[in-house]
This record gives sequence, structure tokens and C-alpha cells, in this order.
Amino acid sequence: MRRARWGRERPATPRRGRWSQSEIARLKEFYGLKDDRAIARELNRPIESVRRMAESLFPTVVRSGPWSATEVSELKKFLGGTTFDVVSRILSRSVEDIERKVEELRSRTSGGRWTQEEIAEFKRLYGTRTDQDLALIFERSVEAVKRLAARLCLAKDKAFLKKIVGPAASRMPRWNPADVEKLVVLYPVEPNLEIALKLSRSVKSVVSKAHNLGLKKEPDRLRQMGRENVSLRYKRLPAVES
Repeated sequence: MRRARWGRERPATPRRGRWSQSEIARLKEFYGLKDDRAIARELNRPIESVRRMAESLFPTVVRSGPWSATEVSELKKFLGGTTFDVVSRILSRSVEDIERKVEELRSRTSGGRWTQEEIAEFKRLYGTRTDQDLALIFERSVEAVKRLAARLCLAKDKAFLKKIVGPAASRMPRWNPADVEKLVVLYPVEPNLEIALKLSRSVKSVVSKAHNLGLKKEPDRLRQMGRENVSLRYKRLPAVES
């Protein structure tokens, strides 16, 4: 008896021929934030096709002169996520111009408070950026980056660590039976950050272990999380000290 298959299946061979507008939009969204091979897999296109389309979408027209605030914001989005050659193509700026702007960013370190918007972006980027790149992106010192990461119990992604340091760097300490017992008790009713602080673990480690154990949040905790998310979205909360 044949097993029923649900959902759309990925074609056995990569797509060829004319690109659709939706494919082009997704390429623009991914380019510079994922490598060419990952984009090719995502779009189910040959890697050569992805590179040719990228070259046509980001022509080598070099712009010069003062940087706009939008350009600086775009530069920060790609820092640490791709090479300067790719950023050069996306921003239509020379590699030398980009290097000069990055050096300028190094001198902009501030000691201001972290806003809730910055914290949300920091949490999104932390796993796949070095602390040095994060310091540039948020115009903070490396020490300020480390302090915030420790306060939020964040950890680098294993794949990212393996890529920049080596396989040994991605190994995490094993969970001992006592910590597992605490997790089973705490996870349903407490925020993940609080659990991470109590167990001296990253939030990512807490969530991953809870998922492996099949743990769930209790309904009251889920409702509280919903209220907290609404509060973050519609109400400006106090900033966090750098």
C-alpha cells in the first residue's frame, strides 16, 4: 500500500528557464544574507543561474560621494553576513569606499542605552555575527555587546561557530540529570530567559532541550507571553543600559 504524501514536493531537478517575479523578489531578499548555494537550494535553481541573475539585478555601477542614512543602514544589515565584494555589488559602492565607511563606523562607539528595537534586532543577529561586527552594527563597544548578550543569555549558532572557529567550538556542555529535572519543572511556567539565568544556559539551549523533551508552556504562561508581545509592539518599554 502506497503511503499518502501531503503538501508540495520539491522537484527532483533544479528549475531552469525564465525567472518569475516572485523568484526575483526572493533573490533580492536573500542576496547578501545567505550564500549562493543556500539561495540556490531555497529557490531550487542552479547556482550558476542564481549568480547570473544576481549580476543582472545588481549591476557594477559604482556610486561615490557622501553616504545617505539609508545606505549606512543597508551596510550595517550586511556587515559580517557576507563579503565586501557582495556588499559592493548590492550598494553600488567600491570595496575601498565600503572599507573607509566601516573604519568610520569604528569611531562612532557610543555608550547610550539600548532601545527595545535595538534589543530585538540584536537578538535576531547575535547567533550569526561576531561580537566585533555587532559592535559596528550597533555602534557600541565589544564589551557592551558581551554584557547585553550575557544579560539575555544568548549564544552563537553552532553552524556559525563551526564555520569561523572549528568543530570543537560548537560543542556545548551536556545537560546533567539535576538540570533536566529543574527544566521540566520550570519550563511550563517561567520565561525562557529566567530559566536560562537559573541554569546558566543560553536561551537557545533551554528552548532546544525543552523541544527535545516534548515540554510545553502552560496556557496561563502562553497568555502572559501574548500580552508581553503586544506590550513590546505597541508600548515603548524602558531602554536598557549599555
